[in-house]
Amino acid sequence: MTKLKLGAIADDKPIKLTVELPAAVYRDLVAYAEVHGRETGHPVSDPARLIAPMIDRFISTDRGFARQRRDGHGRN
Repeated sequence: MTKLKLGAIADDKPIKLTVELPAAVYRDLVAYAEVHGRETGHPVSDPARLIAPMIDRFISTDRGFARQRRDGHGRN
């Protein structure tokens, strides 16, 4: 079984945001959604729902950002 970095998708009130992705990134997002659904047993109905948790994961594991935030240079 593959260990993905992205866990369960939280059901939270979303903020609408429009983004444009390169076609290759979107294809990878769709493929990731398929693997994520198989691994977690919870199929993702819309691959776009993965974007927010991916960004959250990225931000929460970025040590440089954490350091800047801790030093008072980022919003809390």
